[in-house]
Amino acid sequence: MATTSKTTENTETKDSAKAAREKRAMRLAKASNVAFSLPPKVRARLTQLAREDGLDLGHYLQKVLETHVVVSAPEGDELAERLSAKRAVIDQTIGFAQALDADGKFDEHFVLTVMKTASQDDAFMALYKTAVGDNRSAQKALNQQLGRLIRKTVGARGMRTDKGTVARAQVADEIISSYTLLTKQG
Repeated sequence: MATTSKTTENTETKDSAKAAREKRAMRLAKASNVAFSLPPKVRARLTQLAREDGLDLGHYLQKVLETHVVVSAPEGDELAERLSAKRAVIDQTIGFAQALDADGKFDEHFVLTVMKTASQDDAFMALYKTAVGDNRSAQKALNQQLGRLIRKTVGARGMRTDKGTVARAQVADEIISSYTLLTKQG
């Protein structure tokens, strides 16, 4: 009898360990962050290239890796099409931000101004819909990235409240639902 009980416990322990491994594998598969080390000279060179592109290192590396996926994918690959559309959305958004800033349209609601302008462009919206599909988390992630890039493109920073927190605004019936209020020094 004791042998049967011990065998049952071992089977349950193995099943439990297998379930834990599967759960961990699923959690890792959903992770979006990747960490790796770079030799200092490689990092310095990549940082220089990122600056030349007007990006921070993280965004630059993301662009390089996504571009590699796009160019190495077979024709008609859905992921490559989404990534290509996302890159085009980012590039066009930066272009809208630069043009609007040059036209003197910068104010604290600049992120909203850029996104409203972009959303009125049919070609932009077609790319945007391809980039995010029906995935709300993809839309949220892309919108957050666009907000950061708009801010960086025009040399702005997030406004702070009297309490020192980032000042944000909420909107309805727009391509974005919230955004950081911006300011420029001098």
